[in-house]
Amino acid sequence: MLLRIPALLTPDEVRRCRQALESAAWQDGRTTAGHVAAQVKSNLQLPLDSATGQQIGDLILDRLGRNPLFMSAALPLKVLPPRFNRYEGGGKSGNHGYGNHIDNAFFTIPGTAIKVRTDVSTTVFFSDPYEYEGGELMVQDTYGEQSVKLAAGDAIIYPGTSLHRVNPVTRGTRYASFFWTHSLIKSAEQRRLLFDLDQSIQQLTQEQPGHARIASLSGTYHNLLRMWSEA
Repeated sequence: MLLRIPALLTPDEVRRCRQALESAAWQDGRTTAGHVAAQVKSNLQLPLDSATGQQIGDLILDRLGRNPLFMSAALPLKVLPPRFNRYEGGGKSGNHGYGNHIDNAFFTIPGTAIKVRTDVSTTVFFSDPYEYEGGELMVQDTYGEQSVKLAAGDAIIYPGTSLHRVNPVTRGTRYASFFWTHSLIKSAEQRRLLFDLDQSIQQLTQEQPGHARIASLSGTYHNLLRMWSEA
């Protein structure tokens, strides 16, 4: 399931984050890539111990925890602290991009022994589409290849098992955050079924608050969650 989460961050929050990101110290993104990914990766990233990254990451996690669409779709158990990348066009370093790859199955939360399984991938955009050319996030899903280029403050989630890439940026600068969620539900298909059921229950509750089937459908949702959850 590929799902857009609109306006995760407000315009004012995006503006303040961008100012911080533009003045931050960046490093070669290949320093955090595995052997295979390093062959197709060309971008800049904030160091994992960056104070700027940690502050903005805390803001993102706070907003996600309050976002019913994310909570319903991802069913989070653990979330890896957000990371940040920067893709630039032209210049001495050429055009930044990240070729086809599938993310590692697990990442360790820095400074701990806690592992996060990468069930759900998330990208939060900090640049508007008109600010750069190229830079589309291309995701392979059941409906073919999907192109994603969203407004600043929007987020996109998709299965961590997906083959994906970031097209080369040929003009301007693309700022974004990326991270992964360890879901209560390992199966992407089961997460999609639970999401569809949850959305239907919410819609029925809004349209017909006293409908007799709401309690029954809600019970079915939670029984499936119990059955499939690995927590």
